Amino acid sequence: QVHLEESGGGLLQTGGSLRLSCAASGRTFSTYAMGWFRQAPGKEREFVAVITRTGGNILYADSVKGRFTISRDNAKNTVYLQMNSLKPEDTAVYYCAAKGGVAEIVPSRYDYWGQGTQVTVSS
Repeated sequence: QVHLEESGGGLLQTGGSLRLSCAASGRTFSTYAMGWFRQAPGKEREFVAVITRTGGNILYADSVKGRFTISRDNAKNTVYLQMNSLKPEDTAVYYCAAKGGVAEIVPSRYDYWGQGTQVTVSS
């Protein structure tokens, strides 16, 4: 069991930067693959970025590649999402999620979810 809590969301203008954090409870954080997903109003939850347990492998959605960076600090039980060059289409609730085993891009494969943090990018 792991509890996840996101922070760092906010309202900003196009081109701005934001760093999201996701703090996990428990002593087994390093055994979980972690992912960031987002959900915009009226849309399904979508994959943003995932990172393996050691951070050795990372995948990004094409829409964020080159602008977003996922990272993790297993000593701090935290995963981050650095978001640069933000666009209005990045507006969504951002969720972090955890799963055992390999990192995957399908949201339904994840076992644990945070409550989400709102990111709003104005034009």
